[in-house]
Amino acid sequence: MLGEMIGDEQGKITAVRVLPSNGQMPRMEVSFQSTGNLVGMETTEYGSYISTLMPTGLFSGTGQGVITTRDGDMATWTGTGVGKPTGKGSAASWRGAIFFQTSSQRLAGLNKIATLFEYEIDENGNTSAKMWEWK
Repeated sequence: MLGEMIGDEQGKITAVRVLPSNGQMPRMEVSFQSTGNLVGMETTEYGSYISTLMPTGLFSGTGQGVITTRDGDMATWTGTGVGKPTGKGSAASWRGAIFFQTSSQRLAGLNKIATLFEYEIDENGNTSAKMWEWK
């Protein structure tokens, strides 16, 4: 069951690197930077993910990142998802799950939950994301 929204962010793709194909499938490493909020705290995030174009025309991806709050608290995340192209260039729409790890007391609740996300990329590499607790 989808719980409360715990975060949202806006950002930009900062780098794309083409990787050796995995068999016949094209793969890219995509890096991004964003700002937003997570559990009510202002955040900056840096992340990257490997996107593999599947024969179905959809993307399969796994990623990782680090989020820092304005007060210096940090959390890392790992995630996986599925995406679909939505237009020109890098435009895509992703859905998936993220799992956080942190030693921060203020962010400690993130260690106990699974998070579902929506991640949108426009043709200019601008990103937006929303995250919900998965109950």
